[in-house]
Amino acid sequence: MKENDGAPLKEGETASKYSVIINMILVVMKGFTGYLSGNIALIADAIHSFADVFSSAAVFIGLKLSQRKPDELFPYGYHRIETLVSLLVSVLIIITGLEITWNSIIYILNPASEVSMATASLAVSLISIGVSYAIAFYKVRVGRRIGSTALLNDGKHSYVDVVSSILVFLGIFGEYMGLHGFQGIAGVIISVVIIYIGIRLAKYDVLTLLDACIDRDSMEVIKKTVLSVPGVEGVHEVRIRRSGPYLFGELHIELERGLPVDKIEGIISQINSRVKEVVPSIDHLTVQPETVKREEVVVAVPLADNHGMESTISTHFGRADSFLIARTRNGEILDYRIVENPGKSLKTKRGIRAAELLKNENIDVLVIEKLSEGPELLFSDYLLGTVPPEGSSLEEVIKNASMKFSG
Repeated sequence: MKENDGAPLKEGETASKYSVIINMILVVMKGFTGYLSGNIALIADAIHSFADVFSSAAVFIGLKLSQRKPDELFPYGYHRIETLVSLLVSVLIIITGLEITWNSIIYILNPASEVSMATASLAVSLISIGVSYAIAFYKVRVGRRIGSTALLNDGKHSYVDVVSSILVFLGIFGEYMGLHGFQGIAGVIISVVIIYIGIRLAKYDVLTLLDACIDRDSMEVIKKTVLSVPGVEGVHEVRIRRSGPYLFGELHIELERGLPVDKIEGIISQINSRVKEVVPSIDHLTVQPETVKREEVVVAVPLADNHGMESTISTHFGRADSFLIARTRNGEILDYRIVENPGKSLKTKRGIRAAELLKNENIDVLVIEKLSEGPELLFSDYLLGTVPPEGSSLEEVIKNASMKFSG
């Protein structure tokens, strides 16, 4: 599958850059007004916004680095940097919640006695609420569109800024109206919610870094999409993992026996195209084709002599005296017969003649250590597979071979 070209990450990089600039403006506004008015809450909010500058800058750097092309040291690319930055932002959200809790408790114990420059302070708080909400909405929208958890978390962090500015506004207004300690009580309640959000986001990032299966919806969509492709009989062992904004996947598909190589390649190509349409965040999908396992399996074993189940297994395919052909179900032998090898007396192409016989007998599995090039080519698009003889008796060898390919 064609790798993503990095355009989504570029959009996220732009969003985080705007966030840095806007937060710096808010820091100056709140810090200057807080300094002149002596409003501790507004100064604390300015410091909080200054921390947001570093948060958005970290996201910017993370998205910038994650656009680097894969190399020998990082063959899957640098997308995990974006997840590491996301975890950092999640931790900052938790720290912010703890900080608001601490400041709120202190404020409850020591409420302000008077408010100076109330009108200017309230105006700056209102501007901060509106601007913080706008930038938070923008970052979350871009983050969802490009699948960037770092930008999403930074956007949610900005929503925390909205709450913080609302608390500052309510605190100033409440103190102005004579409700001493009001800001502190509201702050404690909101900070608990903030800490909870930060813990949830951090948990998601840690699970992503550990390759946990956290995107089950995408997995189910991929399964249904693959099964809709003509020629696919089944799908199993579907695995996906997130790396930054992208998903890497692998799966096994079951195909009918005897499909030519070009047909199989066409099915795999169609799977990649359809999956990319329904799950655009897929960066790479590895598809492993397999033949369909069946209830009844016909097993063929080359024999050096003909003594029924007491026969000796031949180590040479073309020179075998005969072949035991057994019909099995779930590893149990239903019936068997022994047919003579028509190629054993030939001077050349003995293996080809024996392979033609077994192909006409509709066998599924051949017990043999190694096949020569001619028979192997003849069986390449036909057999379920070949297996070496495993077992202390002919019967045990047949049962073991059958179990490997039974449904």
